Amino acid sequence: MNLLMVIFGLVAILAVVGTFQAFKERNALSVVFNLGAAVVFGGFTIATIVYQGYPPTLVH
Repeated sequence: MNLLMVIFGLVAILAVVGTFQAFKERNALSVVFNLGAAVVFGGFTIATIVYQGYPPTLVH
């Protein structure tokens, strides 16, 4: 889960970057999808850090 969290965090960061580029190009559909991806992947990453900690604990 640790590596998956890092990958999802990078996807969220790239979605935020894509959102800024979409604003510059005035592409509304791209803004919507980039914001959606940033919220979903960023929320998953933050929830994983909150509930499992970083690095995640291995105690069941």
